[in-house]
Amino acid sequence: MRNTLLRMLAALMCVLAACADVMPVKDFNMEKMAGKWYLTGFASNAQWFVNHKANMKMGTALLTPTDTGDLDLSYANLNADGSCWRMTHLARKTDTPGRFTFHSQAWNNDNDMRVVDVVYDDYALVHTIKTKEGVSEVLNKLYRRTPDTSAVLQQKFTQFSLDSGILPENIVILPKNGECPEA
Repeated sequence: MRNTLLRMLAALMCVLAACADVMPVKDFNMEKMAGKWYLTGFASNAQWFVNHKANMKMGTALLTPTDTGDLDLSYANLNADGSCWRMTHLARKTDTPGRFTFHSQAWNNDNDMRVVDVVYDDYALVHTIKTKEGVSEVLNKLYRRTPDTSAVLQQKFTQFSLDSGILPENIVILPKNGECPEA
């Protein structure tokens, strides 16, 4: 227990140092980011993730640019009982292209989201710093245009997550899952 706590504290120190330097991809193109993505990879040292990662499965995200340059994020995940879990956020643009901020009503946290690597017809690597009551946690996501993830992309996602302070056991390539019907 003590070793786990020390490792988590060490990882948090790395995260705080590394997160400040994570910049969005150069020449970010909002229109090319639009559309359906599969959430294939998830990484975080956050306790809620550590507690639930074994049961998590692939979901989908629909990213829709607004007329004002913001980004509508709509997530859907099919539950084992056939019901769907859904969440939406309006991510507001910042002065830095590829960087957005939003407040999650569901989790009562503030989010600083950065698209750090993208090949628009293939994958996107998204780094989010979630802050609640003065405590920040890192969440990295790997999005794909298809539900399959190559070994090369898995390695890229793993290395980025390790570099941002996430423990190896908290980097997950999500198992495939059925999709929710369109809302």
